[in-house]
Order: sequence, then structure tokens, then C-alpha cells
Amino acid sequence: MEKLKNYICGEWVEGNGNGIPLYNAVNGEQVAVSDTEGLNFEQALDFGRTVGYKNLSSMTFYDRGEMLKKVALYLLERKKKYYELSYKTGATHVDSWVDIEGGFGTFFTYSGLAKRTLPNTPFWVDGDTQKISANGTHLGTHILTPNEGVSIQINAYNFPVWGMLEKLSTSLLAGVPSIVKPSPFGSYLTNAVFQDMIESGHLPEGALQLVCGEPGNILEYVQDGDSVLFTGSATTGRKLKSLPSVAGNAVRFNMEADSLNCSILGLDAKPGTPEFDLFIKEVRNEMTTKAGQKCTAIRRIIVPEHLVGDVQNALSKALDQTKIGNPLSRETRMGSLVGKQQYDEVLRKIDILKAETELVYDGKHELVDADYEKGSFMSPKLFLNDKPFEKNISHDVEAFGPVSTLMPYKDAEEAAALAKRGKGSLVGSIISYDNEFVAETSWKMASQHGRVFVLNRDNAKESTGHGSPLPTLMHGGPGRAGGGEEMGGLNGLHFFLQKTAIQGSPDILTAITKIYQQGAEKKYSDKHPFQKYFEEVEVGDSLETAGRTVTDADIVNFSNVSWDHFYAHTDATSLTGTIFDKTVAHGYFILSAAAGLFVSGKKGPVIANYGLENCSFFKPVYAGDTITVYLTAKEKINRGVKGRNIPSGVVKWLVEVVNQREEVVCVATILTLVAKQSPFIDLKVKNIQKILNGLTESSQAKWGKMTPQEMLEHLETTVNHSIGEPEAEKCYTPEENLEKYQDSLYNHRKMPKDFPAPFLPDDGSLPPLKHKNLEAARESFLNTIQKYIIYYRENPEAEHLHFVFGKLNKEMMELMHRKHFTHHFEQFGLI
Repeated sequence: MEKLKNYICGEWVEGNGNGIPLYNAVNGEQVAVSDTEGLNFEQALDFGRTVGYKNLSSMTFYDRGEMLKKVALYLLERKKKYYELSYKTGATHVDSWVDIEGGFGTFFTYSGLAKRTLPNTPFWVDGDTQKISANGTHLGTHILTPNEGVSIQINAYNFPVWGMLEKLSTSLLAGVPSIVKPSPFGSYLTNAVFQDMIESGHLPEGALQLVCGEPGNILEYVQDGDSVLFTGSATTGRKLKSLPSVAGNAVRFNMEADSLNCSILGLDAKPGTPEFDLFIKEVRNEMTTKAGQKCTAIRRIIVPEHLVGDVQNALSKALDQTKIGNPLSRETRMGSLVGKQQYDEVLRKIDILKAETELVYDGKHELVDADYEKGSFMSPKLFLNDKPFEKNISHDVEAFGPVSTLMPYKDAEEAAALAKRGKGSLVGSIISYDNEFVAETSWKMASQHGRVFVLNRDNAKESTGHGSPLPTLMHGGPGRAGGGEEMGGLNGLHFFLQKTAIQGSPDILTAITKIYQQGAEKKYSDKHPFQKYFEEVEVGDSLETAGRTVTDADIVNFSNVSWDHFYAHTDATSLTGTIFDKTVAHGYFILSAAAGLFVSGKKGPVIANYGLENCSFFKPVYAGDTITVYLTAKEKINRGVKGRNIPSGVVKWLVEVVNQREEVVCVATILTLVAKQSPFIDLKVKNIQKILNGLTESSQAKWGKMTPQEMLEHLETTVNHSIGEPEAEKCYTPEENLEKYQDSLYNHRKMPKDFPAPFLPDDGSLPPLKHKNLEAARESFLNTIQKYIIYYRENPEAEHLHFVFGKLNKEMMELMHRKHFTHHFEQFGLI
């Protein structure tokens, strides 16, 4: 039987012991063996701290975000084989989708967050700058840097993929190397996904290691700067947290443990209401999804005392209709537990629950294409605790399977009290259409819950469900649930980052943070900042504008245009007792006037105004005052661009408006979208002519079989087709790929060197030459480009067919030619 290999110190290594046999949860057949015997854990941790930390922490947050996206795309292309393995763990298709593609989705989410909001630096400036001196010559702020250590991530058996990727999404993005330790059960699925992550080539050396099997003494080697993330039972978690190596060193420990999550049916949600039906459906789903093996599953069903019978009957019918069996069958809606060991443990907990509460539903389901003896199947079980304030077993014991307990309450106060008797939960839900009931219950139960999920008819269609943690929201809970916090958007990164206060002068803080600080030196040049591409803009680039004297007419006109007739701008007789001496200019007029002073009217790389933040008005501006603007590049934010958008970044500009007395009247930060410099040549005849002067008969192609003349005639033919001389006969790209191909014209990725021209014969031979020599071909090509330019000036709405990219308009045709020319000019070493 195949042994799962471990990935240690950059190599795949087998354990040298007997290992743990891993079985198919559906039919009992052995799948693999996990073995960690003989592994050098001390060496593994050291490798992560040195090689892994150096490689990951030196990357920028933006680049790490791009890395997550590339890995997720690579895995998504190979998802079919993961599903085939997931079925062996007893998971249905829906269960597997949550685990597999839910894991990929977490990577995609964090990639998007990074590329939208995190800096293109290896550190992250956290919060605003604090002025800690009277004259502003001494400032302070905070930066976040990756913890100088390795993260050991111990995952549970219920989500072999999501459990791993959920933790890695934040640790990798933070720049901290990780050692993944999945539960042995289902680790063959984790192993397959992990192998592909390594084979993708998108992760730097040392970023990840994998231990498939028992953890051995790995935690004995943790030290200051390391971290441990644990998902599993609270008992095991507390033992690990108290280990001398963990407790005695500055080792960060995050625990996400079992919890007795509840769902509360509102007093208003009687049978026949949408909320009653939603409640039954939600509880049924949470009992049967993953066969109840979810840390977020509903274990306590809290319902109004007069509705206990109705809920019991409706839920029993819903559970009766849930087909259990082989996950590969289309009929199956609930699979098996992960193995016989877990089955026996759930039975043990069921017996404990029976001692104090009544088992009111024990479905005797016939299995679909499966066998109770061979597999680890268990029918759903519903208990009734008729006195939940006296019988505490339901609040203390969790059977980690399709098991839940029904219990009554009288009012909102009791509902919240019962919810909190779980002593700390990952999630509690309230299903009600009564806003007052929801409001009162939710805040009263919140202190013992990591998440409160409210469901009713208004959000049901788009709801993600009680049991679904989301990357943008915190996953964790207080007390019994472990007190941990995972994900929660960018907050999830803080666990892996060291926060450091930085103090110094404005120039020093600007140099350290790469964000301009007021009072730092400004850089002036003859070139207007708005005429610079994103790559050319430097933090500190500045512009001092001419002055503009505000007039009464300005104030009146702006009032009429904006319809802002606030008395301070329009009625001089109403100013007694106000802060104004006379009618004052509108604040937004000052900001608009400032923009009029600092923008460049000439077309340039600035694409659009992207936003405005932190705008403050400090002194009134009256008619007769003269304003001047200081515009300074404050911060640059790289930006991922999709589809048919111009590759660009965001530049934040500090706008300081002063009056004739050099008093600051307004400070704001505006955001502009600034184009990145294209790596492709412009379609200017003189420029192309200059490039082609370097092309001779003896010029050799760096790839492909073209001669210099064949290359020029090929480009000339392409240009002629783009103006319909003649119109291309057909597009060879399949319709389903056409949009993707056309979108690619807008990005800055170069054309592939090995792309086969679909319009050429199978042997790749080119058409016969039509010009007598290279010089004639060069002259004809340049004339054709000039003809192309004139054609689209006269026919700006024209569209023509391209062999590869389909029907293209003027903009897309130009983008295609710029890429195509650059491709072939580089082929012959001309650029």
C-alpha cells in the first residue's frame, strides 16, 4: 500500500515506520498509509525559519497576493482528481465543493484583498501618522512586518483542503513560512493538493512543508517568533498550549476548537411562515452536511416551548427524506463519517447524551449503494432536552456527527441565556422576522459567540448559511471554542505580523514608510506629476500651482451650480453668532478650485479620479482671498487589473490648499488611477522606421524560422487585413475562448513565442515573398502603417476581422498591432 510522502526541507520523504493505515470511509478499503516516523522535525523548523522566511518575507504583500491567485488557478485546473479522493472520505459532491473550491475561494479572496488594499512593499504601514511634537518635526506611526519564525498548522480531519488553505491564505500573505500537519484521516486528499501546490512552481523554496501523519515531538522545537494554529478538540488544544516549549517561549497560539453551536427560532416564526420553513431547512442541512462533522454545525436547537412538537415533526420528516449512502450516487444527500474510529467516538458521546436526554429521532435509513458494515455511515439523531436549564449534558457534550438536541425557551431573555450555556461558540444563528427579538437576543448572546448569523425571508436567497465561515469575516469564538480568530479579512494577517512603532522626522518617516509625511521635503521638477506614468511617479513628487483669487461671483455661481444655498454662503444678514465674518466660499468649491489649479489639461497617463479621502477644512475662505495649492505624491498602490481595463495603479496625492497668508485652509487626499507604461512600441512611423534601420539581411531570428523579409511581409499582411484589404476570411479561435483572447490585448503580457499561427499550413511554411528585397519590403511596410493610421482617423468606428482575435475595433486593433510588432521586433533583437 502506497505511503504518503512528507515534504520536508524541500524534498519528498517517506517515514520509516509502519505508519497509520487510512481507509475509504464508504467501503472500508485501504487507501494509503501515513507515516512520519524518523522525520527530523528540528531540521524542518530550522529550514522554514531560514530559507522559507528569507524567501517569503522579502516578497511584497502585493506579490504574495499575486502568488495566492496563481496557486489557486493552478489547483482549480486540477480539481477533478481532488473530488475523486474526497468521495473516499465519505463527502458528497456538495460537501466536497465546500471543502475543495471553498478552499480555493479563500485564496482568491485574500489575493483580491491584497491586490486592492495592501502595499507593494514587504512591510505594511498600519494606521495614521501621529503628530507627537508641537511643530510637527517629530512624528510616529506603526509598521507591520512578518514574524521571524515558522507557523505550525495542525488541522482537523473534516475539511482536508479548506482547513489547510484557510490557514495558509493568511500566513503566506503575511510572509510567514508554514508546516502543514493535517489529521491522518483524509490526509491523502490534503497530500494530493499540496503536491500540486509545490509542483505549480509559484511558491518560493521553504515557504511550505507537509507532515502527513502523527505530529511526533514537532512542538518540542518551537521557539520565540514561531506560531501554532490548532483546529480540533478543546481538550487537545489546551494540552498543546500548555506544553513548556509553547507556554515558555513567545510562541503565538491560536485555537479553533469544538463548540456547541445553537440556532434559535424566533417567537414569531410559527408553522406556515417563511422563517419556520427556513429554520427546518437550515437545521437539516447543518445536521447532514459533512454528516454533521463540522465545527460550525448546529448542536442545540432552541425553539419556543409551544413549537417544540411542530419543530420535532417537521425536522423528522425532513431528515427522513435525506438519502444517505455512497457519495458517488446522484441520489445521495448525506455521506459517511470519516472512519470507524470517529464512528465509535460519536456513538460513545450519543450514549452519554442518552443518560439525561431523550432520543426522539433515530432515522433507520436504507443506504444508497452502500453498506453499514463496510462503511462508516450513521443516520441522523435528534435528542430532546425538556429542561435545558436543569439538564446540562446538552451544553457540555458534543457528538461530532449528525447529532443535535432540541430544547424549549419562553422569551428572548431565556433564548439568549440558553445560547450562552454553550460556554463559547463559533456561531449562533437566529431565524426570525421580528427585528426587536433579533436585536435583543443577538447583543445578549454575542459575548459568547464568534459570529451571529441572522436569517429571514429578506436575505434567504443570498444567504451563505449558518455553517459557512467567510474569508472576509472572523472565524473563531470565545471560551470553549478556543478563543481564536482566523480569517476576518486583513485582520487575519495580524496574528503573523509584528507591530512596531516608528518615530522620527517627517523625512525619516517618509523614507521608511514610502508614504509622504507632511513637512517632509518635496521634489519639484519641470514635468507635471500628472504627465508621469505609474512607474515614474515617486513619493514626494510635487507641484506648486499659481494662485487664484476667489470672488463674490465664484461663490454665487457655485451656489447656483451646486444648488447649495446654505445661509453662510448666500445670506450675509444671517451670520451673527456664527464663526463667519461674511459670506464664505463653499468648502467643495475650494476643493474644486484646487483641482482646477493642479490638474494637467493635456492628455497623459492619469486615467481618472479614483476617490477622495481625509478631506478637512481648517479656515474660511472669503471673496478676495487668494488660494495656492501644493500637490504631492503621497503613496503608490499597485493594482491588479482584469478584463478590458488599462493596466494601472492608484496614486494618492496630498492636496494642501493655503491662502495668501500661507495659512492652511484645506487638506485632502485624492486618488487617481494612473496608467502603467506599456512595454509595447507606439505605432508611430518615425519610431518604427528608426527601429527597422537595425534590420539587415543577416539579422538572425532568436526563435522561429522567419527571415527578416518574411517577418516584415507577415506584419504588412496583418496590417492590411486590419483595414479590410482584404478582409480576413475567418477567425480560427473557438467562440468560447474569444472573449478571453480579446481581453488579453489589454494586459501587458507579451505574446507567447511558441504560439502556432492557425492560418498557416500544417508544415508551418510561410507564403512566398512578394517584394524584390528587404529594402522594398521595409518601405512597403512603413507605407502600409501610414495608410492604417489615416484609415482609422477617417473611420474611427470601423471594425475588421482578425484571424486569432475575432472582430476588433480601432482601440483593440491598435493594442493588437503594438503587441504583435513588439513580438517580432524582439524576435530579431531590434528592441
